[in-house]
Amino acid sequence: MPSKPAPKSSSKPKPSVAAGPSGKQNGHPATAGGVATAATRLEKDTMGEMTVPAYVLYGASTQRAVLNFPVSGRPVPFAIISAYAAIKAACASVNYRLRRLDKSRHDGIVGACRLIAGGLADHGGWALHFPIDVFQTGSGTSTNMNVNEVIANLVCLAKGKPIGSSKDAEYLKAGGVHPNDHVNMGQSSNDTFPTAIHVAAALAIHRDLLPAVRRMADKLEQQARQWDKIVKIGRTHLQDATPIRLGQEFSGYASQLRHAEQRLVAALASLGELPIGGTAVGTGINTHEQFDALVCEELTKAFQTQIPATQRRAGGPAVDGPHFRPAANHFEAQHAKDACVEVSGQLKTLATSLTKIAADIRLMGMGPRCGIGELVIPAVQPGSSIMPGKVNPVIIESLLMVCGRVIGNDAAITYGNLGGLNSTLDLNVAMPLIAESLLESIGLLANGCKMFTENLLEGLKPDEARCKSLIESSLAMCTSLVPVIGYDRSAALAKDAFKQGKTVRQVAIESVIGSPSLSGKIVTRADIEAALDPWSMTLPGGEGSAGG
Repeated sequence: MPSKPAPKSSSKPKPSVAAGPSGKQNGHPATAGGVATAATRLEKDTMGEMTVPAYVLYGASTQRAVLNFPVSGRPVPFAIISAYAAIKAACASVNYRLRRLDKSRHDGIVGACRLIAGGLADHGGWALHFPIDVFQTGSGTSTNMNVNEVIANLVCLAKGKPIGSSKDAEYLKAGGVHPNDHVNMGQSSNDTFPTAIHVAAALAIHRDLLPAVRRMADKLEQQARQWDKIVKIGRTHLQDATPIRLGQEFSGYASQLRHAEQRLVAALASLGELPIGGTAVGTGINTHEQFDALVCEELTKAFQTQIPATQRRAGGPAVDGPHFRPAANHFEAQHAKDACVEVSGQLKTLATSLTKIAADIRLMGMGPRCGIGELVIPAVQPGSSIMPGKVNPVIIESLLMVCGRVIGNDAAITYGNLGGLNSTLDLNVAMPLIAESLLESIGLLANGCKMFTENLLEGLKPDEARCKSLIESSLAMCTSLVPVIGYDRSAALAKDAFKQGKTVRQVAIESVIGSPSLSGKIVTRADIEAALDPWSMTLPGGEGSAGG
């Protein structure tokens, strides 16, 4: 089932968690003695009894994780929870198709998954029921158990039974849903959590990041066309170089984004390969041999949307959405997270492209009077609390910080896949770290591109007069004289122009006209003007050294 943006969760305070009979919970000092109270209920798992807040949908395993991992206060992202709901629904549908799950249990599980994907607004919001810290067990087992417990308890409520009935023998005998035996049938945390990472990341790229990158590329291409007649001075090593057209520079920026688009499409292909079906260590123990392919088929269908006929490309598909397929090798898919490192590398590449584009525009927009000033950056807010009238390139600064975070996240994802530390023998054990970092990078880049396009590129303007004046005063204009008078004479002419405070054109007219050219012909005024035409310098051709 399609996922949605994270809904707002309830701000309802959580009551104190009462202690079990030992006066402790999971080895932690208890906040209250006794057993279940009006604010709590008593639940059991394989380790014994736990008291759990009465109103939450999770059970004992989740409560243990809440107590075990009080680290960051940040829960696993909703995108992972929503992807998990889609995975659990797909697994239930496949188990029903394989006649391993009856229709009533299938319907109950799928219905519960729809509620989770919708954000559980009627139950106080999703965050209330999925509280486990992102820095938890490295396989994501705590989150998988959390999802299983919430689904099972939602089925309890749908059947008119109290929360916590999911392990009651009579309830189960009458058709109830058990969190492990039914919700987790044919699955393991070790294949479902990495599958959730792939599904959540693929959806975020497909729905958010790719459209934002394409829109930014479209705008840059439009500006490249509009500004292709504006000639300005080029700069290499932050020093004056030969002329270039503003449109040419922006065509380069647009090309960077089109290459980013291609990389993101490749990322979707890598993320489309799912570990589901490998269960514990990749062997597929306790699952049907067709389970992986059938689940991938269900997930692909769940996220496909119909493309209106008016928006379809000629010969293009009628549906849109990521395509999922079973892992080519389940041992690779579960023992390491190479695909996540690959995708993060592509996101990092996009981040560096954006730093190039944003920083260049900031440099060309320096001013407004005492800098380069070839571009006029839109004013969006006052820039100083002490300097009246100052306006700063704040949109650029925001995007540059986004890129810094993405580059940092890439380091965390890389660390999360290192052998001997996290990808150890038959399982990667840094998956929650990888999940949060990857999804944050995708979200930041999508929002950053959207912000930059709307709040900067849409209002960006060139200062044509400034571009023209800087060209004429540049000493690098002498480069086009090399085919006429040679490299050494051109270099000497540039030095003379700098010493005299004149333009290259002025010194050339004064000292070169009437002298022999490299070919032996006498240089005329027309020769100088033709050589020093800025537009011709932006085109390929000519002879001699081009500098550099």
